[in-house]
Amino acid sequence: MDMTLTKEQEEIRDAVAKVCARFDDAYWLKRDETGEFPQDFYDALARDGWLGICTAEAQGGAGLGVTEAAIMMRTIAESGAGMSGASAVHINIFGLKPVDVYGTAEQKERMIRPMAEGREKACFAVTEPNTGLNTTQLKLRAEKRGDTYHVTGQKVWISTAQVADRILLLARTTPLEEVAKATHGLSLFYTTFDRERIRARVIDKMGRKCVDSNELFFEDFQIPEADRIGEEGRGFEYILHGMNPERILIAAEAVGLGMAALRKATQYAKERVVFNREIGRNQGIQHPLAANWCNLEAAWLMVMHAARLYDTGQPAGAAANAAKYLAGEAGFDACQQAVMTHGGFGYAKEYHVERYLREVMVPRIAPISPQLALCYIAERVLGLPKSY
Repeated sequence: MDMTLTKEQEEIRDAVAKVCARFDDAYWLKRDETGEFPQDFYDALARDGWLGICTAEAQGGAGLGVTEAAIMMRTIAESGAGMSGASAVHINIFGLKPVDVYGTAEQKERMIRPMAEGREKACFAVTEPNTGLNTTQLKLRAEKRGDTYHVTGQKVWISTAQVADRILLLARTTPLEEVAKATHGLSLFYTTFDRERIRARVIDKMGRKCVDSNELFFEDFQIPEADRIGEEGRGFEYILHGMNPERILIAAEAVGLGMAALRKATQYAKERVVFNREIGRNQGIQHPLAANWCNLEAAWLMVMHAARLYDTGQPAGAAANAAKYLAGEAGFDACQQAVMTHGGFGYAKEYHVERYLREVMVPRIAPISPQLALCYIAERVLGLPKSY
């Protein structure tokens, strides 16, 4: 199996890198300080059509696969934009896959095209304060009255809600006690983000400050029936179509961020002189960095393998979870080693590696923890009994 990039894929990588080169370390350091959304970065990618890389040509996209999207997202993170840059456009790439698969022709045109063209931003609201990753236990209620759903409840850890025009929302339309299976009774909606009915409270967090995270409070938020995706009660089934691409792409971002950290550490090790010799001459510096490169390259191969499986319609769950686990750990190790290679200067913002270390916690933790990725492999690949 040849993992070498095709000429077209190399051109995608180089073109995205050229856009990213206009946004240097100083730009991302400033965004980390102010928390301002990187709108000009978002607009630059939108102008060149990159936000619709996975969107069908019929809806204004490029019609390419998750493989090409993974190459793009690694390139963004590796440029030094890290998770701040990657997360600013992340949902455009995979978020509306359920609409693409289950939406009507009218919904696809109305919902997907504005996202692909960068005219609208969206947020994806699934997680709730008391359920975490136990999605079947969601409590947010959408009660149908006539041709309108009335929504009340909470969501948490919702990215880009401060700048979103639309919201992809998973809500319970049938009470849990009234369904035969816990996965039933959840419905998926894509609708206008009504700020009079949704209160978004920013969560002050460790890193990626310019891409906001929020707790959402819904107070009789009203959704027209026309904005429900597919059949009522089958929303859990629908969001599964976005999970493997999300894990593949966030794994690609973790590899990119790890490579950015490795690049900074390597350059510093070549230049920093202590005891009359470059610290990069010391095997105590060399070997950890070499191991970081090996682990990042191995994780990248798994990312590409998972993406290929997905794009060719083969089962990709095990590979996607393995890619997410391997890349999350390899990216974290590389970012941590970059700080250690810089010594005391690694703690200084001007060297940027401390920002990388803070941001790499996102792909390590989200959208699932490394432990849950391992649980998936244990159960689905090794056939071990469910542990939770």
